[in-house]
Amino acid sequence: MHTPEIIPTITDYQVAAHFMRYVQIDTQSDPYSTTFPSTAKQKNLSKLLVEELLAMGIKDVHLDEHGYVYATIPSNTTKQVPVICFCSHVDTSPDCSGTAVKPIVHTNYQGQDIVLPDDPAVVIRYAEHPDLANQLGHDIITASGTTLLGADDKAGVAAIMEAARIWTSHPQIKHGTIKILFTPDEEIGRGVDYVDLQKLGADFGYTIDGEKAGTIEDETFSADGAKVTILGVSVHPGFAKNKMQNALKIAAKIIDSLPKDRLSPESTSGKEGFIHPTHLSGGVEQAILEFIIRDHDTKNLARYANELEQIIKRTIGDFPGCTYVLDIHEQYRNMKEVLDQYPEVMSVGLEAIERTGLTSERRSIRGGTDGSRLSFMGLPCPNVFAGGHAFHGKMEWVSRQDMERAVETILHIACIWEERA
Repeated sequence: MHTPEIIPTITDYQVAAHFMRYVQIDTQSDPYSTTFPSTAKQKNLSKLLVEELLAMGIKDVHLDEHGYVYATIPSNTTKQVPVICFCSHVDTSPDCSGTAVKPIVHTNYQGQDIVLPDDPAVVIRYAEHPDLANQLGHDIITASGTTLLGADDKAGVAAIMEAARIWTSHPQIKHGTIKILFTPDEEIGRGVDYVDLQKLGADFGYTIDGEKAGTIEDETFSADGAKVTILGVSVHPGFAKNKMQNALKIAAKIIDSLPKDRLSPESTSGKEGFIHPTHLSGGVEQAILEFIIRDHDTKNLARYANELEQIIKRTIGDFPGCTYVLDIHEQYRNMKEVLDQYPEVMSVGLEAIERTGLTSERRSIRGGTDGSRLSFMGLPCPNVFAGGHAFHGKMEWVSRQDMERAVETILHIACIWEERA
C-alpha cells in the first residue's frame, strides 16, 4: 500500500503543547443558558484558535457571532478533490468543573495506578481502565484531581490545529481544499444549531471527537429529550392533611418506578437503549423532570417514550387532583442512516488509520457527536478517535502518542482523498 513518505518523517509533533495550552482555558458549556454560545468564555479559546491559524499563514479564518471558527486551507493539487472538513468542539462538559485545569504529564507510563496530586482520593487505576494496557511507555496527560481534563474534545481541537500547522509548513503533502470547523456547545446538544454549511462549503466531514486510538465511529444513538411538567396541589404544610399533593414527591416516585434492570445506563451496554433522568427542579406546586431517551434503532424511541408515559400515568393516578404535561422533542439521529449511503467516507477513514500503523476498528457510539446532526444536515461525517478516555470526570486522561496518531490519521485522510481523485 502506498504511503506518502513525508508524513512518517515528521517527528516534531506539537499536538501535546497545543493541548496543554487549550485545556487551561475554561470553556464549560451550560445547558440552562438561553444564549448562544451558552457561555461567553468558550469564545476565549475560539479567539486563540483564530489567532494561531492566522499566524500559520492561513488567510481565510474567522470567528462568527455564534462562536463558530471557520478556516480554509487551499488545495495544493491540480486534481479535483472533494472538499473535506475536520471538526471538533471547544466546549467541555457541564458534568465536572473545567475551571483552573492543571494538566500533568506522566512520562513513560509503566502500568502503575495514577494518583492525582490535588485530590489523592482520585486514582486512575490500571485495573479499572483497560485501555491503559495499551499505553506502556507512553506519556499520559491527566488533570490534577479537582477538575476534568478537557480531552473531550480539546484533544481533537489540538490534533486538527497540529495538522493545520503541518499542512502549512510541509506543502509537499498533497491535498484538496481543507475546511476546519470548531463548534461551541456540543456537550449540551446545540453544537451545530447555527452552523452555516453553505459558508463551510465541504462535501464530506470527519469529527475528531472519538476515544481509543485506531477507532472510527459511523453509528451513534438516536436521541430524544423528554420534559415532564408535574402540577401538584400546594397547601400550607400546617394545614395540609388530606389536601397537599407534593409535585416533588410525585417526581421522585416516577424516578423510582423506572426499570432498574433494563432501560437504564447503569444496566445496559452495547446497542441497548435507555430512559435516563437528567434533571429535577421545582417545588410543591410544580416540578419539572427531564429525561434523555436513547437507542441505536430510531424506531425504539417511540416505544420507550410510551413506556415512560405509562409510568407517569400510573404514578399520577395515585395523586388525585394532580396533572402532568409530557413533551418529547427530537435531539439527533443515528448517523449510520446517512453514512451507509456514502461508503467511501468510511473507507478513507479506515485506510488512513491503517496507514499510521494502527489496527483500524469500526465502532458504534453510546452517545452522539456533532457529526450526527451534520450528517443529516447534508455533511456526511463519521467520528475519528482523538485519544481521550474517561470523559466528563476527574479521571479523564489522554496519551501524547495517541494524539500524534490522530494527527497522522487526519493527514492521511486528506492524502487519500487526493490520491483517489
